[in-house]
Amino acid sequence: MEKIKNIFNNKKILVTGGAGSIGSEIVRQLLQYNPAVVRIFDNNENRQFLFEQELEDHKNVRFLIGDIRDLDRMKTAMEGIDIVFHAAALKHVPLCEYNPFEAVMTNTIGTQNVIKAALSRNVDKVVVISTDKATNPINTMGATKLLAEKLTIAINSHTGRNKTKFSCVRFGNVMGSNGSAIHLFKGQIKNKKPVTITEPDMTRFIMSIQQAISLVLKTAEEMNGGEVFILKMPVFNLKDFVDVIIEEVAPKYNINLEDVKIKKIGARPGEKLYESLMTEEEAENALETDKMFIVLPHKLLGLNINKDDYKGTKACALKDYNSKNLRKLSKPELKKLLYEAKLL
Repeated sequence: MEKIKNIFNNKKILVTGGAGSIGSEIVRQLLQYNPAVVRIFDNNENRQFLFEQELEDHKNVRFLIGDIRDLDRMKTAMEGIDIVFHAAALKHVPLCEYNPFEAVMTNTIGTQNVIKAALSRNVDKVVVISTDKATNPINTMGATKLLAEKLTIAINSHTGRNKTKFSCVRFGNVMGSNGSAIHLFKGQIKNKKPVTITEPDMTRFIMSIQQAISLVLKTAEEMNGGEVFILKMPVFNLKDFVDVIIEEVAPKYNINLEDVKIKKIGARPGEKLYESLMTEEEAENALETDKMFIVLPHKLLGLNINKDDYKGTKACALKDYNSKNLRKLSKPELKKLLYEAKLL
C-alpha cells in the first residue's frame, strides 16, 4: 500500500472512460492516494454530470468531455500528465459484431491516439485496460482489443529518447460493471419475465470491480514497459450463477422460486463457450505471483526485459489459463462473492 501511495502521491493522472464503471472505480481508488489532479475523460455527458455530483467534495478532479478518436483532444487532455489509465472502449460483443468499423475506430485507432498523445506529452506511464476477449479472439470486439494490446506493447520498442512506458492489464468479467448480466437477470426477475440464459454450460472468469481495480493500480508499480498483466480470477458456471441470483433475488420481490422460468436462447454472435485469459504461447513466456501472471514481451521486440527485475515472481506453472480447465466456484461461494460485492 505504501509503495502504491508513493507512485500516485502528488501525480497528475488521466483516466480515459473515466466516468464508466471501470474508469470511475479507478478514479475512486486513485483519490485515496493524494494525487495532484485526476482528469476524468469521457464522451458521455450525463455520466460525467452524475460522477461530478458524487465527487463534489474532491477539489483535485477535473471533468473533460472528449472522445479518444480525436487525437488533438487527447493531446490537450494529456498536457502535463504523469500517468494514464486507458479504460475507454466499446465492450459489448454483439454490438461490436454488428458495428465492426465503430469498434475498430474506438478500440484500435482510439488506443493508437492515446499512445500518440502520451508520447507527444512525454507521459511517464500508460496502463491500457484489456479483456479476456483479446485472447485467441473469435469476435470483432476481441480482435480490436488484441490489436490495441499489440500496439501498446510494440510501441515500447519505438519510443526513442522518450521516457514513456506502456503496459496492458487483462481481466475477465467484472461483476456490476455497465452491461453486466447480473443487472439483466435481476430486472427480468423483478418484472416477472423469463430469465434468459445463453448456454448453461458456459463458463466465465469473474471478479468484483474493487478487486480488479486494486490490482490494476498495482501494475503501475510493477510495470517496466511491454508486459501484459493478467489478473488471476475465479471461474463460474453460468447456470449456477443464474440459480444463485434467482434464489436470492426472487424472494425480495415476493416471487415464488417455482414461478421464475429460465429460457435458453443460445450463444450470441461472437460468444465463446469458454474464455481464456492466457494462451499457451504466452504462458511459455510468463511469470506469476499469487494474484497475477506477467506475460513478458517477445524477444523480437528487443526490449531486454530482465526477469530478475520482477521480485516475488516465479515461472508460470500453467500451460494456459482457460475457464474450461479451472475449478468452478460452488453456489455458496458465488453467493458469498455477490454479497461481498453488494450486488445482492
